[in-house]
Amino acid sequence: MKSFFIGNLEIKLPVIQGGMGVGVSLSGLASAVANEGGIGVISCAGLGLLYRQPASDYLSDCIWGLKEEIRKAKEKTKGVVGINIMVALTNFADMVRTSIAEKADVIFAGAGLPLDLPSFLKSDSITKLVPIVSSSRAAKIICDKWFANYNYLPDAIVVEGPKAGGHLGFKTNQLEDANYALEQIVPEVVEVAQTYKEHKNIPVIAAGGIHSGQDIYRFIEMGASGVQMGTIFVTTDECDASLTFKNVFIDSKKEDIKIINSPVGMPGRAIDGLFIRKVESGSETPKSCPYHCIRTCDYSKSPYCIILALYNAAKGNMEKGYAFAGVNAHLAKKIISVKETIASLKAEFLLAKQPVL
Repeated sequence: MKSFFIGNLEIKLPVIQGGMGVGVSLSGLASAVANEGGIGVISCAGLGLLYRQPASDYLSDCIWGLKEEIRKAKEKTKGVVGINIMVALTNFADMVRTSIAEKADVIFAGAGLPLDLPSFLKSDSITKLVPIVSSSRAAKIICDKWFANYNYLPDAIVVEGPKAGGHLGFKTNQLEDANYALEQIVPEVVEVAQTYKEHKNIPVIAAGGIHSGQDIYRFIEMGASGVQMGTIFVTTDECDASLTFKNVFIDSKKEDIKIINSPVGMPGRAIDGLFIRKVESGSETPKSCPYHCIRTCDYSKSPYCIILALYNAAKGNMEKGYAFAGVNAHLAKKIISVKETIASLKAEFLLAKQPVL
């Protein structure tokens, strides 16, 4: 596997660990992946639930929690650590400002178009800015807006296809449509990135349903500089979620991976379970909304509070939550270390490179 650069940062292993909230990818997992040469990613979603301070409030707890996670990660690794920030978060600006002030290496911004992201940079900022898109059209809009308004272009672009876990940037009827497959949209986004090559080298990172070294080889051959992988890192020793949460993946079957309607107004891919079935039967309803965490969520019309559901699941309370997961979650067989996971990916990649005799 060849290294690539995001700005002046050399990414020695072309693997970005996907940001997974709430409490699934924190400093523990992120630092372990960074120590292997990839980019470890902390998800800032719901950090205010994990870092509750006496006589405080959710939004300020989120800021404190993010500072603590960045600090912990820096203590554990000298590698590259990024922060995943959803544009749809009501505290998006706070999370971006905090990440930049704490000198996070990279911000990955998805679940919406981060059209004003460069406006947060200061003259001495070192943080690289990487939008997550689901189409070449979105990639071009962001590049054009950033260049026109801020004389800035993305330091890389993640293109996430419909096989990803969690919230998906597609309509339900597009998820199985070959026109929206990752294999279709990666070359299109690479083409968009190439149109700006006189101004900046913009590496493209493929994401969504990538599970093996063979997958990595395939997308790099299509023009991607690297890949983003989330689900495969859930069943590692270093993943910050509970053992119960990890075992949901190990015990899952292919037919358990399903598309659900999220309260945030997007389809999502998750592992079926008791909580999802209760929601579908209409027996699960939120009584109030103390967090107001996502702009697009109307709790009065929502069947449940998504941030609490994800938090409960990560803590192991599967009766009150569920696990978001990529399409290949059922392939997990046992819990191993991040080092073993990376070694397996490297071996598969080398095998895929061998010429067919």
